[in-house]
Amino acid sequence: MTLKPLADRVVVKLVEAEEKTKSGLILTAASQEKPQVAEVVAVGPGGLVDGKEVEMIVKVGDRVITGKYSGTEVKCDGVEYNIVRQSDILAIVE
Repeated sequence: MTLKPLADRVVVKLVEAEEKTKSGLILTAASQEKPQVAEVVAVGPGGLVDGKEVEMIVKVGDRVITGKYSGTEVKCDGVEYNIVRQSDILAIVE
């Protein structure tokens, strides 16, 4: 099954959280922060959203930073994705 986002939505796959601190301490799953860096998997077509024309800036393969608790989490074929609006993306990591 594939996910095809609509309008200004973007499907991202979260990058795994760090399991070790810089000093070498191993973190348990409960103490790890939710990752904010994600890879763009699919991009909607943009278009007219809420009465305004939206041009999609991000593209598949970009690494982006999203809001910590933004979007909707979905699981597809055993993989967890997050569907966010382009406006929930804070930056593109270069």
